[in-house]
Amino acid sequence: MSLLARTRERLRQAGLHARKGLGQHFLVDGTVMKQVVSAADLSPTDTVIEVGPGLGFMTEELAKQAGRVVAVEVDANLVALLKTTLADYPNVTIVNADILTVDPASLLGADETYKVVANLPYYIAAPTLRLFLEASRKPERMVVMVQKEVARQIRAAPPEMSLLSIGVQLYGEPKIVHYVPARAFYPPPDVDSAILRINVYPGLAVEVDPASFFTLVRASFSAARKQIVNSLANGLDLPKPDVREMLDSAGIDPRRRAESLSLEDWERLWRADRVRREKA
Repeated sequence: MSLLARTRERLRQAGLHARKGLGQHFLVDGTVMKQVVSAADLSPTDTVIEVGPGLGFMTEELAKQAGRVVAVEVDANLVALLKTTLADYPNVTIVNADILTVDPASLLGADETYKVVANLPYYIAAPTLRLFLEASRKPERMVVMVQKEVARQIRAAPPEMSLLSIGVQLYGEPKIVHYVPARAFYPPPDVDSAILRINVYPGLAVEVDPASFFTLVRASFSAARKQIVNSLANGLDLPKPDVREMLDSAGIDPRRRAESLSLEDWERLWRADRVRREKA
């Protein structure tokens, strides 16, 4: 029986259907499922936090390869189903919660490291990535299914950087593993997806304080596609001469746009801004 047929049958038996309001699109392509699990590169010593286990088919595959799986599902109806269908997997823990309200550390043992596997509803993709990458205990790796254009945006390089790409690349190295057509899901979404793997760094890509760093970056993107001297002056509410001095100190042409700056450029600009603030 195909994964699509098994999905329909499991939904029928449970009297359930995909809930549009929760962005539910169940993966029904077995090849894609294997690609996701393979990208996680699991071993019997690994712990996996799975976000959005859905009907549990991928959870089963993860449980066969990992030492422990913590499956976080927001839909209480699916949680009830999962507790039945996954009863034969003692290494699976099912948590009924909205992942955006959960501290990853609360799901783990004291010294437990972990990986993340997730088929993310599009509307929570960016905040879920931010949750894990900014957590006090970060994952070693994330393998997530996201909208194709979001994956491309995350993987972007200058001159096409964005707040999202900077926000991810500060913490890890993203790579698009495979593109996934809409027909791989039931019901099919309106757009294609991509499997994105993020190898999370032990530290940060550049040596900055994340809070003040992102204050600066957000200010620089406050006026899209404008020269950075203008967007920074607007975003930080500073006189242009002060901004020009800061950019000059960082070795950045004021005519450049925020999208064109590399992480190394941002690090220099952040240091110049810190000096400015210390003098103020």
